[in-house]
Amino acid sequence: MGDATTIPFVMHGARTAIAGGLFHIETQVAAIELAVNKDPSLAFDLAKTLIESACRTILTERSIAYEPGDDLPKLFKKASNSHPFLPVSESAKSDVRKSLAQTLGGLHTAVQGVCELRNKCGFASHGSDSERPALETIQAMLVAETADAIVGFLHRVHRQDRPQLTHSAPKYEDSPEFNQRIDELHEKVRIFEEEFAPSKVLFELAPEPYRLYFGEFKSESEPESNDDAPAATNANEKNS
Repeated sequence: MGDATTIPFVMHGARTAIAGGLFHIETQVAAIELAVNKDPSLAFDLAKTLIESACRTILTERSIAYEPGDDLPKLFKKASNSHPFLPVSESAKSDVRKSLAQTLGGLHTAVQGVCELRNKCGFASHGSDSERPALETIQAMLVAETADAIVGFLHRVHRQDRPQLTHSAPKYEDSPEFNQRIDELHEKVRIFEEEFAPSKVLFELAPEPYRLYFGEFKSESEPESNDDAPAATNANEKNS
């Protein structure tokens, strides 16, 4: 029987999320699977980033606002609070709500633990004036398994609650107005004699930011409702 360092590590929950539409996390997932055995300290950084990416995508698809500077615990809280974990038929039972809240609280604690381990032991975390503890594959596996369970669970519930969401990979050609806006704001990328559209570069190399900026662009483009219209109508009715 092989030890933990010889058995390939696979993130089943996250890969199910990829198959269900979370395409842009595939590179992160593959990197974590490799890092668990080859570079354990890097797995702490990647696990935190993976959960952040999943939470931001879920919030964007559910049209829930968040700040660019929100940390992972705050993003996870917003994402988990947006899901209908309790069936309508059980919503009036306080004991069930309490038990569910305790379980979700455990997930919040796990997320906080991932953040703290990343800050203390991660390869690319903030600088420190003291030597960081060198953790091994077994600790990296614990963090990676935690991230895998959280991402797989959140995305599965998200998809079940939003069956109308498309499962097809986004295409660059689907957003011509947004692409044009990017190209108007930024200069072309030039490499030797070749030029590349900024929108195409962003779409290909940074799909998560592209998706998030597109969500903001859609929100800005939507016409605002005229809240004063009903009041004006009522006033006209009184004067008539």
